[in-house]
Amino acid sequence: MHVICVVTSYALFLVCGVWMMRGSALLSARWVKIAPWITAKVLTLIAYIMLGTIALKRGKTRRVRIAAWLAAQVVFFYIVAVALTHSPLPWPG
Repeated sequence: MHVICVVTSYALFLVCGVWMMRGSALLSARWVKIAPWITAKVLTLIAYIMLGTIALKRGKTRRVRIAAWLAAQVVFFYIVAVALTHSPLPWPG
């Protein structure tokens, strides 16, 4: 799953770069502007669910379950921040 996400992200970045160099109007299409933050929300939601199952059920040790539970908290707040800012990088740069 991680590799698929990385490849998809890079492919979109590559295509957008080509569109930018060609001055294509496709670069200003609504879906191109929305795709990054929706993708961030969907992928982190999947991560949140996976971490939750490790934390509450599938973690082999208590230490692993606690680490997954803490990581799920971070992911949850990232999801909220992305939803509020409509940006995959919701923190000030």
